[in-house]
Amino acid sequence: MVQTNNRIFDEMARMMNDAAGVAQGVRREVDTLFRTQAEKMLRDLDVVSREEFEAVKEMARLAREENDALKARLDALEAKSAARPKKTSPGPEEGVA
Repeated sequence: MVQTNNRIFDEMARMMNDAAGVAQGVRREVDTLFRTQAEKMLRDLDVVSREEFEAVKEMARLAREENDALKARLDALEAKSAARPKKTSPGPEEGVA
């Protein structure tokens, strides 16, 4: 009787093992199917990828830095121009003697 019980338990353990393997396989298939459908929906919505977003974000950062540098340069030139004495050209009345 001990032999019979062991065989039954062995069979049950093997069936449980097989069922767990099948369940893992089904889970992988569902994950793959879900991921594929999600990627398809995102492509259809024309959503940008993370890489594209990061590239544009970096371009915007560089453009802001360049803009700030140009603004500082323009401010310096305007200050320099304002500090120079203004030359007045003789008007039509002053040039006639």
